[in-house]
Amino acid sequence: MAEETLNRFGRIDALVNNAGVIEPLARAAEADPETWRYNVTVNLLAPFYLARFALSALRAQGGRIVNVSSGAAHHPISAASAYCAAKAGLTHLSRVLAAEEPDVTVMAMRPGVVDTDMQLLLRQQGPSAMPPAEAAYYARLKMDGKLEPPWVPARVIAWMALAAPLSFSGEFFNYDDPRLVNPAVDLLGATPPF
Repeated sequence: MAEETLNRFGRIDALVNNAGVIEPLARAAEADPETWRYNVTVNLLAPFYLARFALSALRAQGGRIVNVSSGAAHHPISAASAYCAAKAGLTHLSRVLAAEEPDVTVMAMRPGVVDTDMQLLLRQQGPSAMPPAEAAYYARLKMDGKLEPPWVPARVIAWMALAAPLSFSGEFFNYDDPRLVNPAVDLLGATPPF
């Protein structure tokens, strides 16, 4: 991907690692090892590989890497051990890359609880995999209208990729941090499309 991007555009200004999976939804003692491995591959190894192969081009541009992590990097979710472990690894990988790459701004961010297929999966499979109170929490988020529309964190991620200062490198941000939201709204507007 990095080579194709360079061949087509001649430069790489930013990398956003946003792909993620939550399965397997199972206690660690019962989780399918291959599904667990796949989760870590998508959530941690793929961002490493993409960063690894884009770094020389990013250095040349003073570019940015935005790793979309999760609150699960710091707060355990029962039945989501692979996801929690991989997102914790991604968050710390961001800090390590920031320390190693002084000319690249590397950040991790928690996108909030977003109305995505991942939340649908938690509502569908959570009751059979999680403690009842935790499964009920995910159902209530949808019923109470507390899931963010995807454009809310996407606006902040876009601003981070376009304009975040080097002083932000190594930080883990919440999507609603005013240091991100205010300049993102100024640059991209308060509502979609942007």
